[in-house]
Parts: sequence; C-alpha cells; structure tokens
Amino acid sequence: MTFESKHINAAFDQDLDRLLTQIMTMGGLVENSIRQSIRALRNSDINLAEQVVEDDHRIDALQDEIDMAAVNCIALRQPQASDLRMVVAIMRITNALERAADHAKNTAKRASSIVQTPPQSGAVKSLDRLATTTHTLLKDSLDAFIQADKKKALDVISRDQDVDQMYSSLFREYLTYMLEDASVITPTMHLIFIAKNIERIGDHSTAIAEQTVYMVTGSLPEGERPKGDDSVYLAGTEKN
Repeated sequence: MTFESKHINAAFDQDLDRLLTQIMTMGGLVENSIRQSIRALRNSDINLAEQVVEDDHRIDALQDEIDMAAVNCIALRQPQASDLRMVVAIMRITNALERAADHAKNTAKRASSIVQTPPQSGAVKSLDRLATTTHTLLKDSLDAFIQADKKKALDVISRDQDVDQMYSSLFREYLTYMLEDASVITPTMHLIFIAKNIERIGDHSTAIAEQTVYMVTGSLPEGERPKGDDSVYLAGTEKN
C-alpha cells in the first residue's frame, strides 16, 4: 500500500493530498520545536525558549485545522476500508504530534528556569543523546507513515525501549548528583522533568508508528509495547 495509488473519486484524492501536506507541515513544526527547545537548554538561551513556547499555538491551530478537514472528508466523501483507516490514522497522528509538541514546550519552559540556577557541570550534555535518539524516532515514525511502511513502523516501535533505557540511566545519573550535592537539587529536578518530557516524545512517536500499522493492516500491533524504563519515578511529567 502506498499513497501513490489513485482513487476513482478525484475529490477524495485532493482532500487526501491536502491532509498529507498539512500533517507533514505539522510534523516539521513539531520536529523544529523539539530541536529548538534542546538548543535553548544547551545554550542557556531564554529568548529561544520563549519562542518555542510562543510558537506552540501554531501547532495547536494546525491540529484543529487538520481534524476539521478530516471530519469533513469523512462526512462528504464517505471513504471505505483502507481509505477510511487512513483518514482516522491522520486524526490520531495529529493528536500524538500535538502532545509531543507540548512536551517540547514544557522542556523550553524549564530551560528558562535552569538558566537562573545552573545544574551540575555536564548534566545538560547528558541529555543530548536522549534528545537526539528521540528526535530520530519521531522523524522515522513520520517517514513510516508517509511511506505506508509497516516494517519501518514496527522498527520504530521496537526502538522505543532504547529511549526508555536511556531515560532510566539518565535518571540514576541525576539522582547521584542530588545525593552528592544538595545545592544542585533544584536545577537537577528540572532536568529530570525535561528528560521525562523527552522520553514521552518517544512514546508519542511510537503511537504514530502504531497508527501506520493500523492503516496498512487494519489492526494495531499485537502485544504490549516493549518497555525499558525500570526507574522509580521521583518526578513525573507535566500535563500530557
């Protein structure tokens, strides 16, 4: 199954092309939000962090636009079988993207706080590998969807446990910092929240990959997602 196949209904083809263009645009905005939030943290750039927070409304507005267009497409074109699954998957994926963007926004907010109280030297750098891996996971999940590639989607799902394991390792590293030096507890707590937000982006990337499998096969992947996070959560996440 690919998006290159043509439908008898030309109007549906046009609607679908618009939806795919919009979701690719939204995906690009979310990827950029993730990159910028980490850059703001790494460079102690308050202005960039504030820009990430400000730009989040564009992603929210685009989600609303895509959802409305998808609902109208279903109501007017009445797609069946795989075509209907594709439209439903698009709606679910926009929700996952919006929630991933919220985690990037939360990261940017905490980046601004950390500027005022710097953490242990090298602690921020430890986040880079987790952030890079998670960003790649999101990109690959979107590629799998656009290509309607079940194999690539299943690969994304299996790799989510790598993100979980990195988070667990980072959690233990940060806990050590706080036990050794009480003066860094506050900034390190911010980093734990940030790390969890980044890990959650990996979960939403996996959700996108699951929707690709659903779109292609008509069923969600069987079994529970493999999890590699064995930490005891000292800090949870912000909303979403």
